[in-house]
Amino acid sequence: MTFEQNNQEKILLVDGMALMFRAYYASAATGYIRRTKAGIPTNAVYGFMRYFWDAVQKFNPTHIACCWDLGGKTFRSGQFPEYKGNRSDAPEDLIPQFQIIRDVMDSLDVPNISSVGYEADDCIGTLAARFSEDMDVLILTGDHDMLQLVSPNTSVIIMKKGMGNYMVYTPESLMEEKGLIPVQIIDLKGLMGDTSDNYPGVRGIGEKTAMKLIQEYGSVEGILDNLDKLTKSVRTKIEVDLEMLELCRGLARIRCDVELVCHADTCRFELNPVQVVSKFEELEMASVCSWMGVAVV
Repeated sequence: MTFEQNNQEKILLVDGMALMFRAYYASAATGYIRRTKAGIPTNAVYGFMRYFWDAVQKFNPTHIACCWDLGGKTFRSGQFPEYKGNRSDAPEDLIPQFQIIRDVMDSLDVPNISSVGYEADDCIGTLAARFSEDMDVLILTGDHDMLQLVSPNTSVIIMKKGMGNYMVYTPESLMEEKGLIPVQIIDLKGLMGDTSDNYPGVRGIGEKTAMKLIQEYGSVEGILDNLDKLTKSVRTKIEVDLEMLELCRGLARIRCDVELVCHADTCRFELNPVQVVSKFEELEMASVCSWMGVAVV
């Protein structure tokens, strides 16, 4: 799909958490934290806008929404208390920027979407399911878990290292690169677990074995129906961890049925220059207005 030449309406669903953390660590690694004269850190805000605006220019969406985690417990941590338990606290300089970035999105008239008890992924999954009936959906993230959301009308744009580098996944490119259909991503994660989200999957089964099993038998159900065909070692590992396999598969599955108030008309992307200039002057980032092409009066 050539996005620049496709005139159909399309919505860009932004994984705000992924962009924010990427922006913060990319600049913090240099040892320099951008701040206002009052000492408020804004490096993540500035980096977020660079990533965000690059994607807007490249993919030219007609609508945009930005999805966020709220922190606190989610239904996943309720099912598995160790879920994401290995995550360290956010850096002190990043914490005040959570709200600043949301305020920036408000100034761009981009809805900030979140839901208590759910993650940004679930909000994105829900909006993708809702809007893909009427328009193309583009999901901007760095999270490969989102590949389960790929469909004929939903593309997942994975941000690669460096500014402006993307891998766009469609059902065709996902099959070509990984040999999987979208729903198989869930079963793959259920088998191999996820060290980043801190759930184990089937102990002793890594990505290579999990991929081979899914490609050969199609699904977890297909594997369980053919246990007698597996090596004794692999069969034993699955039989011992059947309960954990089902739990982890549930943790890996992105919910697409969250109750969200978000209508297409509120997501239409139309900048209000006065609002934009006011916000970035407040943040001492007039240069952002310049490369966005918004006149500073």
